[in-house]
Parts: sequence; structure tokens; C-alpha cells
Amino acid sequence: MNLLAIESSCDETAAAVVEDGRTVRSNTIASQADMHAVYGGVVPEIASRKHIEAIAALTDRALADAGVSKADLDAVAVTYAPGLIGAVLVGVNFAKAAAYGLGIPLIPVHHVRGHIAANYIAHPDLEPPFLCLCVSGGNTLIVDVRDYTEMEVLGSTRDDAAGECFDKAARVLGLGYPGGAPLDALAQGGDDRKYDLPRAQIHGAPLDMSFSGLKTAVLNLVHNAAQKGESLDLPGLAASFAAAVSDTLIPRTMEAARRLGYGKVAVAGGVAANSRIRADLERACAASGDRLYLPPLALCGDNAAMIGCQGYYEYLAGCRAGMDLNACATRDIGEG
Repeated sequence: MNLLAIESSCDETAAAVVEDGRTVRSNTIASQADMHAVYGGVVPEIASRKHIEAIAALTDRALADAGVSKADLDAVAVTYAPGLIGAVLVGVNFAKAAAYGLGIPLIPVHHVRGHIAANYIAHPDLEPPFLCLCVSGGNTLIVDVRDYTEMEVLGSTRDDAAGECFDKAARVLGLGYPGGAPLDALAQGGDDRKYDLPRAQIHGAPLDMSFSGLKTAVLNLVHNAAQKGESLDLPGLAASFAAAVSDTLIPRTMEAARRLGYGKVAVAGGVAANSRIRADLERACAASGDRLYLPPLALCGDNAAMIGCQGYYEYLAGCRAGMDLNACATRDIGEG
């Protein structure tokens, strides 16, 4: 079964052809990162316009790279939630037109479910049930993946996502956008105990998280130093920041894994590329005896292959959408 997959939830336009859920025949991406870097973050209106400009040609390239024709396609899978509403609408409307024109089913896919599915591509042996830590620019969730299409959120951030916190910290340090990779590079060799940064606790919700206080602490530290004319140990600050994020994510993930007892822990999303978080998870899982599944860096960020993978399992579960499918800026992962 060949699925054409479309992803446009933020600032990457992506199209892919995925065969039977786990074989990626093509995976094309047009990034807008350089354009949005001028503004220090994603400008939704610009993102939407650039998706419109790129999506048709990118899809043609995905088909050519896969060596398939439109007649070879069996279904179209598309990210319909969550994301920047204008950006998501571009992908949804293009996918609806493609499915209608080709007379094939349209499959709606939740963006975070797609990130989880990236692990199926990277690890052919991985099957539910397992626990997944989902960390990206817009979402931070601890998810019980009971089956390919049955999931429950066990813990989440109450405010900022971990990825957003990385981007804001990188911006105030003058590292530009997107900030995850340059902040990670800056932290290498830095003293992660140089600065005492907060690790929030949520009373009565031990698996929930908060990152707004950490973000504010970094902003205040940098601004106060600038006002006093003092210099900061930037590698130490970057390392201390990464440690604070990891210390928030990892203990909760491992506690959830202990409660479920599946023996399998996966990670998904752009922040899964962070070297400190990956290393800390490897140590934690080695100590607990849980098997850890990490996606390769190329599958951590937004891409359409992951949407095609999850779309296949949504298709098998009977999930279909009509021409009335709409985009959603927010939607719980358990709702599909």
C-alpha cells in the first residue's frame, strides 16, 4: 500500500511516499528556517504563504523520488492537528484536493502521533505497548502508547513546551532561530552546575511539567548581567539550562515507565535530538532495564514520512475523513 503523506503544521513543508507503514520510498522537506530566523521565530502568515508556494512541486518531487505515479497511490495522509492553523490548513486543503481528484481515501493524522510513529520507521521491531516522551517546539507529553491508534496522555507541560523554552533561551543568548542545535553545541564542555536554574514541581500532578519559570530565570539572568555590565559563562549557562530541562523530563518519564511496566521507552519530537536528553535517557534506561528507542536525528524534526507511517495504522483502524475535514490548532492526542 502506497500512501502519499503531507505535513505542514509549522515551518516545514513536507511530502513523502510510504509503503505499508514502515518503508519510506521518499521523504522531501522544504524548510523555512532561514527565512524565519530574521524574525527570531516563526511568523505564521509567512509560513502559510510559503507552504502554498512549495507544496505542489514538493509533492511532485516526492512521487518522482519514490518512482511512483499518482495512479500508484492508495491513500493520502495529512497532518490536520495540532499546529499553526493557517499552515495546517494549507496541507489539509491540498490533501483533500489530491484525495478527491485521485478518488482515494483521505486519512487525518495527529501531528504528535506522527512523531511517535517515526520510531516505527527507525526501529522495525518496535510495537505497542510502550511509553513515549514527546518533546517538541509545541508539545511536551508523556504518552501511554497502548496500540498504534490508542493512546493516553499521562503527563504534560502546564505552560511552555520544552522546545519553545530552548528556542527562547537560545534567542536571548544571541544564537538565533531555531535554537535547539546551536544551544546544544554551545553546551558541550560547559559546567552544567555553573548556574542554579529551577526545576518546577506540580503539586498533585507528579508527571506534569512546567517550563515557564525556567525560561524566565534564563531571561532574567542574561538581562541582569547585561544591565550590570557583567559577563556570563555562556557554555556553562547552556549546559545548566539543558540539565534543568533534562532533570524535568527524565525522572517523570522513568516514573511513568515504572508504573506501566512495559519495559520499552521511546522518545519523539525535535527536542529528542538534544544530546544531553538522549544521554540522560540512555543512562536512566540502562539503570532501570527498560529498552530505549531513539529516532535518528533526521526523523526527530517535522517530516512527512512519520505522517505516512502513522497514516497507515490509522487506515488499518478504519480512520477516514471526508471533504469536510478541517484543520485544528489544538487537539488531544487521545482523540486521534
